[in-house]
Amino acid sequence: MTFSISGRCGRTGAFGIAVSSSSPAVAARCAHARAGVGVVAAQNITDPRLGQRGLALLAEGLDAAAVMQRLRESPHIDYRQLVVLGRTGPAVAFSGSGALGIHGAAIGADCAAAGNLLSGTAVLDRMVAAFEAMPAAALGDRLVAAMQAGMAAGGEAGPVHSAGMLVVRDQAWPLADLRVDWTEGDPIADLAALWRVWQPQQEDYVRRAIDPSAAPAFGVPGDP
Repeated sequence: MTFSISGRCGRTGAFGIAVSSSSPAVAARCAHARAGVGVVAAQNITDPRLGQRGLALLAEGLDAAAVMQRLRESPHIDYRQLVVLGRTGPAVAFSGSGALGIHGAAIGADCAAAGNLLSGTAVLDRMVAAFEAMPAAALGDRLVAAMQAGMAAGGEAGPVHSAGMLVVRDQAWPLADLRVDWTEGDPIADLAALWRVWQPQQEDYVRRAIDPSAAPAFGVPGDP
């Protein structure tokens, strides 16, 4: 029902997650990240509160393993699949006994892939390999490449209909928050296309928020 890649950029300090599912609007429920803190994937039979609680615990200074230990004390935890990745150290993953279909996680350098109802566990290894193969690229590029690799390896056992990507870096708001909430086509291809549109403009929107007088014009009709 869901597969995701959570990642950290050692060069910029950014955190991000990309996720896809057969269910609608998957990123609204499963993708959680906070600038300077970390990223949490909360998926399978999802409880978004676990993502928010995981980020709060990371902000208190707990490492990923300690955060996961606390999260595993939550009610109905057997239905959940979780990934926690903080500022330092490796990611930690958990799949409850109620995780659906073929499921699991793969931990890599600055990343972790997790999924359920997969076509096979090789999907996760391919996602991690794609992420690790691009250490100098922007985090968004690495996340998209990992999702594309997962789909090429078989992705979910059935068709996916939604996808999203969340990236945070310096500000309290997302650097990128891109969503394909439902399509009968290819949501990961659509997400990649959204990223190609957004990436060249994202720093301009940060500047518009911080110092509008120094920011570039929008370049649309009526904009001076």
